[in-house]
Amino acid sequence: MNIGACKLRLRLPENQSLKGKRQVVKSITERVKNRYNVAIAEVDDQELWQIITLGITCVSTSPQHANEVLSRVVDFIEKTRLDVEMLDYEMEILHAL
Repeated sequence: MNIGACKLRLRLPENQSLKGKRQVVKSITERVKNRYNVAIAEVDDQELWQIITLGITCVSTSPQHANEVLSRVVDFIEKTRLDVEMLDYEMEILHAL
C-alpha cells in the first residue's frame, strides 16, 4: 500500500475576509473530492485571509499512481482557480505495510 501526501499553499490576492476565504476553500475541496478519489482539507493558516494551506492524500497500490493522482489534483487547482496563486507545494509518497 502506498500513501501519497501533498501540502499545497495558495494565495488569494483579492480576498478581504475570512468568509471569502472559506467560500474559496469549500469550492476547491468539494470540486476536488467530486473529481478525484482523494481526501482534502485545510490544514494550516486558518486565521489568515489571503493564504490557504491544503492537505491532500490518496492511497494506491503503486507509488507512480499516487504521484500521478496528486499531480493531477495540483494541476486541476492551478488551471481552474484563476483567482488564486500557487505559492508552493510538496509531495511525498510513503510505503506502508
